Amino acid sequence: MNIHKPSFKINRRKFIQVTGCAALSAGCSIQASEEKVQSETLVKEFYKSLSSSQKKVMAFPWDHKKQSYISNNWDVVDPDDYSIGEFYSSSQQKLIHRIFSGLLTVNGRKNYMIQMKDDAGGFGDYTCATFGDPSTGKFEWVLTGRHLTLRADGNSIDKVAFGGPVFYGHAPRFAEKPHHPGNVWWHQAVKANELFKALDATQQKAALLDDAPGDHRNSAKLRPAGTKFDGISGKSLNEMQKKLLQETLDSLFASYRNSDVEEAVKYLHMAGGLDSLHIAFYEEDDLGDDRVWDRWRIEGPGFVWYYRGSPHVHSWVNIGEPT
Repeated sequence: MNIHKPSFKINRRKFIQVTGCAALSAGCSIQASEEKVQSETLVKEFYKSLSSSQKKVMAFPWDHKKQSYISNNWDVVDPDDYSIGEFYSSSQQKLIHRIFSGLLTVNGRKNYMIQMKDDAGGFGDYTCATFGDPSTGKFEWVLTGRHLTLRADGNSIDKVAFGGPVFYGHAPRFAEKPHHPGNVWWHQAVKANELFKALDATQQKAALLDDAPGDHRNSAKLRPAGTKFDGISGKSLNEMQKKLLQETLDSLFASYRNSDVEEAVKYLHMAGGLDSLHIAFYEEDDLGDDRVWDRWRIEGPGFVWYYRGSPHVHSWVNIGEPT
């Protein structure tokens, strides 16, 4: 197999070559393992700290229906009574913040903290819950609230990355202006639009559709090989365009810890790498009619990343073993 060697330097976030081969180093894998132990160990410590009355509220059985739920705006427990800032002791709040921090990179934490402050008043206004018993078997910890679902599962859930579907978004103002001033996630769309601009006229016609997908939990549903995905396939891109697709993926994954990125890369590689993906852009609700596309989606077998950037950012993410 001819492996393309990119002209740019591969770093810890340049996680995949344009042929779809994983580019994580052995050192990166070791660091990923350490991150995984730290975050999930903290979940176990947090669980041990819970009182029986706390567990009655937010410790659910392993197979509870809320475990895999996702929405742009939901709370796993009642935020009026059981928010992080109100329901937990100071030491428990610190543990919760450490679990959250361990799931993200430094820049990822910074962006999420800005988003949570703007969207809901701050970290303490969000909610969390556990599923299963971390001391005895399979478990998952979930953080929820407006424009946020994050998970830590200790690899308890088979064949999915990130412990299942995740969500992020941001609304510095509900109806944002073109170029989304103040939105911590707009840089991802800027990178995706660089790829669109690099397509020739025929490719742009294939990649651009009128109507965007719906904005709901089914937006994160994984679809199998053989599905007719929207847009243009990675296989049809030239080397320069594949480099831009890779850079877009780098931007999307840059917020998350290595262990979760590594798992996502494994499934993407199993599906065929960049060649297995399709990217589509949508004319619907183009803010400012500036042809800088606010809505776009990257999808393939076992992979969906739907970025709905108008009137503000909603991002639906799900990655798993391709079928």
